[in-house]
Amino acid sequence: MEKDEQRLKVIENIKKNIKNGRLNDKVELNDPIVTEEQRKEIVIPFDIRHKKLSSKIKCKIALTIANNYTKLFNKDTEIIGLEKLKDLDSGAIITQNHFSIQDSTITRHLTNKLKKTKVFDIVIEEENLFMEGEFGLLLNYCNTIPLSESMEYMTKKFYPTIKEYLSKKHWILIYPEEEMWFNYRKPRPGKIGAYHLAAKYNVPIISCFVEMIEKEEFESNGFKKIKYRLHILDVLYPDCTKSFKIRKEELRKKDDQLKKEAYEKIYKKKLTYNFESTDIAGF
Repeated sequence: MEKDEQRLKVIENIKKNIKNGRLNDKVELNDPIVTEEQRKEIVIPFDIRHKKLSSKIKCKIALTIANNYTKLFNKDTEIIGLEKLKDLDSGAIITQNHFSIQDSTITRHLTNKLKKTKVFDIVIEEENLFMEGEFGLLLNYCNTIPLSESMEYMTKKFYPTIKEYLSKKHWILIYPEEEMWFNYRKPRPGKIGAYHLAAKYNVPIISCFVEMIEKEEFESNGFKKIKYRLHILDVLYPDCTKSFKIRKEELRKKDDQLKKEAYEKIYKKKLTYNFESTDIAGF
């Protein structure tokens, strides 16, 4: 079956970034670029907590769609290590490898199993607010918390919302790898943001890694269908006896190490960043 041309171009971008040691850079094509004017008109006034009636209605619709998609995409998803979360009764930040526009449904599948449907949020990049159609509705209203380059927005909205939600025991998904790399199996080094927030608000990191298992059937894009296995690796707590800088960096290093060890154990190979075709699941 012939593979989708756009996906092949994305894979070429992944190869280039790996060659240049740019493991957190964009690879997708035609992502929106947010202008300062759009930031002022759309991002800064964004109803982040969905207090307006129209936002509340759209949020209910978006959550219904998301839960239906979660059931559809995760019919045969396995979860390993669920017992590690049984005593966790606080807000937390979930970290996970980012390889698909649908991979947040894997985490939602987890929180739905734990009856935490109403307290699962996702940090997204501000450009996602400009997506159109049903996907745009989900990115705007499905318990998403946009991250912005606007300091005004971050100070007045982002940080207060994160603080409030964590104090209310929400679990917030943050992708430390930042950019999505299509079906890329390897864990990439995490940026500091997720760990900064965990250390700042003294909440644990729920370290997760998603394994991708190829099926025999093919998607319409010419790649094999994928079955997911979510591995809950550990719950990592900030060490409050250490300085803020040290404790957030320790969290980052521990999480990176757990994901590296999980990859090597699952795929039975040493983690290197030399590109192989098997790095792309379904390829």
